[in-house]
Amino acid sequence: MADLRSDTVTRPTKGMRTAMARAAVGDDVFGDDPTVNALEAHVAGLFGHEAALFAPSGTMANQIALQLVVPPGGELLAGADAHVVTYELGAAAMLGGISTRTWPSDGAALDAERIASMIRPAGFPSVPTAAIAVEQTHNLGGGGVVPLGTLQDLRVAADKHGIALHCDGARIWHAHIADGVTLAEYGALFDTLSVCLSKGLGAPVGSLVVGSRERIAKARVIRKRMGGGMRQAGILAAAGRYALDHHLQRLTEDHERARQIAEALAPFGVVDPEKVRTNLIPLDLSKHDLSAPALAAAAAERGVLIAAMLPQVARLVTHLDLDEAGVDQAIDVLTDLLA
Repeated sequence: MADLRSDTVTRPTKGMRTAMARAAVGDDVFGDDPTVNALEAHVAGLFGHEAALFAPSGTMANQIALQLVVPPGGELLAGADAHVVTYELGAAAMLGGISTRTWPSDGAALDAERIASMIRPAGFPSVPTAAIAVEQTHNLGGGGVVPLGTLQDLRVAADKHGIALHCDGARIWHAHIADGVTLAEYGALFDTLSVCLSKGLGAPVGSLVVGSRERIAKARVIRKRMGGGMRQAGILAAAGRYALDHHLQRLTEDHERARQIAEALAPFGVVDPEKVRTNLIPLDLSKHDLSAPALAAAAAERGVLIAAMLPQVARLVTHLDLDEAGVDQAIDVLTDLLA
């Protein structure tokens, strides 16, 4: 099978398994797992922040971060198809008591001026805005990269109104490689970030919340309350550190393979290769006879797995475990089905 459903389907490499087996461990709930502590310090340093906290999943990391910057009853602004709105099962409302208001989303093409105009100050009958959340790269936006200038404009707006800026940075590594913006440059713009080690980088588990020392101390309490306290988690942290040390720069290969697939499928009018800048290839089937679920089912019968994200939108994702043979297989099967 050529599995292009997600970049979360990768298996640990031999080197990663060795690092996991050799990891020094302690009890992370007590804060004495040395491998976890080292990973947290390393990731915090990459983004120029004081501290970080290892969490089991990206959703938990996002929800911890949102609770750090939005009080119960406060408002979060986000895109209508943002992961924190669409794919986290209402967690912001249920777990954090957070009210969410959205802007009409066009993936990574954010209108900073429009978002700024939505900010509601305290002291009015409406719910005051406490934070803005952006996604880098943007999942339903086809792996699009929010430009650095747009993020800088949002930072200015957030500072002007005294609110926070959060980054759902599950695939921020891809943005860093695609645009050449350093991780520290991104980190300087956000009050909190969530960054994922199991999307693209190839680790089996784990995300981190990044922020100030004071916020991360609070985050540790929230993580425990949410059931995210882990014991000898150094085995998992070792995989994440190995991924950062060995799999970050190779993301260029995934980007190149995604562009190769997009160019092969472009003649069928389902994708614009110029918009495929990272490792996600969205297929717009709104003008095609096949729906996304139908295309996914037909492709699976021929050994190619893809994701049906919406009724007329399918998604392909390149990753560490997809080699050239898998790319060729995907192109052969999909071109035949779309013809």
